[in-house]
Amino acid sequence: MPARIIQSNSEPFKKVPVDPVTLEVIENALRNARIEMDATLVRTAMSPGIREQGDAFPLIADSKGKMIVGQFGSYIGPFLEGFDGTVEDGDMIFLSDPYSVGGAISHCNDWLVLLPVFREGRLVAYTSMFGHQSDIGGKVPGSMPIDATSIFQEGVRIPPVKIWKKGEYNEDLIKLVMHQVRTPDWCKADLNALIASCRVAARRVIEMCERFGDDVYASATDLLLDRNFRAMKQLIESSVSEEHVSFEDYVCDDGLGFGPYKIKCTMWRENGRVVLDFDGTDPQSQASINMFLNENMMRMFFGIYMIMVFDPQILFNDGYYDLIDVRIPEGSLLKPKFPAALSGRTHVLGRLFDILGGLLGQKTPEFLNAAGFSSSPHLFYAGTDKTGKWFQLFQIGFGGIPGRPLGDGPDGHSLWPGFTNVPNEFLERYFPLVIERYETVADSGGAGLHRGGNGINMVYRFLEPGVIAIHDDRWFVPPWGVNGGEPGARARKVLVKTDGTEIVLPNKCEDYKVEAGDQLQFITWGGGGWGDPLDRDPALLAKELKQGLVTAKGALRYGVVLKDGEVDAAATDALRTEMRTKRGDVSVFNYGPDIETLRANCLAETGLPAPQAPKWQHFAEAAE
Repeated sequence: MPARIIQSNSEPFKKVPVDPVTLEVIENALRNARIEMDATLVRTAMSPGIREQGDAFPLIADSKGKMIVGQFGSYIGPFLEGFDGTVEDGDMIFLSDPYSVGGAISHCNDWLVLLPVFREGRLVAYTSMFGHQSDIGGKVPGSMPIDATSIFQEGVRIPPVKIWKKGEYNEDLIKLVMHQVRTPDWCKADLNALIASCRVAARRVIEMCERFGDDVYASATDLLLDRNFRAMKQLIESSVSEEHVSFEDYVCDDGLGFGPYKIKCTMWRENGRVVLDFDGTDPQSQASINMFLNENMMRMFFGIYMIMVFDPQILFNDGYYDLIDVRIPEGSLLKPKFPAALSGRTHVLGRLFDILGGLLGQKTPEFLNAAGFSSSPHLFYAGTDKTGKWFQLFQIGFGGIPGRPLGDGPDGHSLWPGFTNVPNEFLERYFPLVIERYETVADSGGAGLHRGGNGINMVYRFLEPGVIAIHDDRWFVPPWGVNGGEPGARARKVLVKTDGTEIVLPNKCEDYKVEAGDQLQFITWGGGGWGDPLDRDPALLAKELKQGLVTAKGALRYGVVLKDGEVDAAATDALRTEMRTKRGDVSVFNYGPDIETLRANCLAETGLPAPQAPKWQHFAEAAE
């Protein structure tokens, strides 16, 4: 049964003309309100994941639940369809369980707050914010066990409930939830920050309605939605063919020793709409790398990619969703059956962007990006210090952005543009560790006319015994290059003990014990290269040698000979001529070795055994 909206004033909004200046003012006011939501959150949250890195996503929607401004697409429609309750003035909804909202959020660490905005008894908007909680209980610190086989091992699951009901705060609910977590102070502060952000945006919406009138505001949001529809329709017609194109990529492993897992998507245009069909994607994993992908979220991903590549001036919203048909097979890695674990879904989430790039670029290779830092690698470090105080770190690592048509990929950057790095000084002040090095990994970006961004090596020295967990990918299957560009270097994690012993750690591991003085080299992967490396300016490579971005040996991949830091022009010309003759024509995609070759060479190249081919089984849906 869908949610029932209770309004004392149910008069529908009138569609009225909105002049271009007013529309521009309202659009930018909404944009600024979204920015103010972020600022409020950062100033009031406590956990470093939200306060320092910005792992939170705002949304302002119209009265029907369609996102007008935000980042992760609207989940309000699916929520309203599945919420068996009322929505009234003074209510605020709180939830975290992906299965209860059709994958609108993708794992239980994301706590979501939804505020219906009423004015004079009539629903005019929704504001919402969700953010990643550093701990929600469960079997391991951080509540993201990569080896979980059930969502029940991942911490507290919150179905849609009213944290505020007709203006009354449900304090008992919050006490119950906070009793399940290891860091209740952080969690409560972060939850209050989510609430405050929604209330700030609600005030801004009310101010716009008071200034321009409810009908003008509602008509303006309709125009913004319609503008996106028309812009996306044109982009689809010019960029997506009726011919079927397919692309597939892989998540390297599941943390239990099995992999890689294939994600496949076929795309075509049909009756003016884009079809994204994930038939051929591998079945769900027994571990937690599954992602319960909401169709609207995939529509948003597609729209973001199209807009950022083809027309970045567009302020994207939900107006184009009717133009995209998303088909996801049940029981697959992207639509697992309850109670499949979901906490490690970040690798699948990021890989979707690589797949979209591979699909859209096949017909327009001039717009094609290489594969890049399509994940959010996590480091967890937890324990009890000498004073008996519990400490717990959750940090997201950065890596190499892919080479692009317009230039090199940035070095050491996040998958999500809004994320920022946690300052090393903050880490050393609040956690028992020292950051000994934070540096780019020279040559880790794929060679190309436009170089892939380099990964980074962040070296931690632990000052207290504890446990660590690592969630990363692209250690087995490299990030591919395009238009002649080469794949980027793979990720690697090395623990150096106090006696100098080096241990190559899996890129997905849980509850690994460390001692005081142990050093962790957290090495992330580079982005794939774009374009023919033999066309790159030799003088630029000489400059990058001095900057520590490439080495003299690495410059040979570009056919450039550097002696004493300077270009040897004659030797470079001769080497490039020889390399072109041996290589022949370049291909659009350079994936590196095939899977079986990667398996055969895995131990020698990575220091880790190759993952075994996944073993599929039937997953019966349990009763909730």
